[in-house]
Amino acid sequence: MNTELKITAEQVMEARHSVRKYDPNEKIPQGELNEILRLAASAPSSWNLQHWRFLVVTDPAIKEKLLPIAYNQQQVVDAYATIIILGDLEAYKSARPVYDEALAKGYVTEQVRETMIAQIEGAYNNNPEIARDEAIRNSSYAAMQLMLAAKAKGYDTCPMGGYNRDALIKELNIPSRYLPTLMLTLGKASVQAYSTSRFGLDELVIQNSF
Repeated sequence: MNTELKITAEQVMEARHSVRKYDPNEKIPQGELNEILRLAASAPSSWNLQHWRFLVVTDPAIKEKLLPIAYNQQQVVDAYATIIILGDLEAYKSARPVYDEALAKGYVTEQVRETMIAQIEGAYNNNPEIARDEAIRNSSYAAMQLMLAAKAKGYDTCPMGGYNRDALIKELNIPSRYLPTLMLTLGKASVQAYSTSRFGLDELVIQNSF
C-alpha cells in the first residue's frame, strides 16, 4: 500500500514532472485513486458548474485499444490508469442542480439562485464558443489539480495532447456533450522524468502593461 508523502504544496509543485515510463506491475488501491479524483474535483470552476468528467481506464484490454489512438505511446498501457479529462459542453444543464443544492444548504438565497441560473443560461444560449472555452478552461483546472494530488500521494502523471480525438470518441463511446480535453497517465514511474529548464521570471512576467 502506498504511503502518503507528507510534503508541502510547494514541494509537490516542484516534485511533479511528466513521467513517460511506468511500472506496469504497480497498482493503485481504489481508495487512493478515489481520493486523488476527489481532490481533483475540488478545483474551481465558472459558476461552480464543475465542467469536468474523468473517464478512468484501468482495463488492460481497453488500454491496448488506446495505444494506436495515442500514436503508440506506451505509457497509456503501462501506467495503472489512463484518464481522459472531459469538458462539459452543456454545463449549463448543471446550473439548477448546483444552485438547488446551494439553496437547500443555505449557501445562497432564492434571489441569488434565480439570478445565477438566468445568468448561466443566458451566457450559454446559442453560444457554442463560450461552451467550448468554458469546457476546456475549467476541465484544465481539474486536470492540473489531479496531477498535484497524485504527486502528493506518491504517484506520477503525464498530461498528453497527442492522440486522435475522433478515434478516441468513437472507441470509448464518448457522448457529444463531452469534449476530450487531454489524456493523463497515472501510475508509478519506472524511470524518473528527465530534468527540464525553465524561463526565469524576467522572461515570463509583464508588470502592469506591455
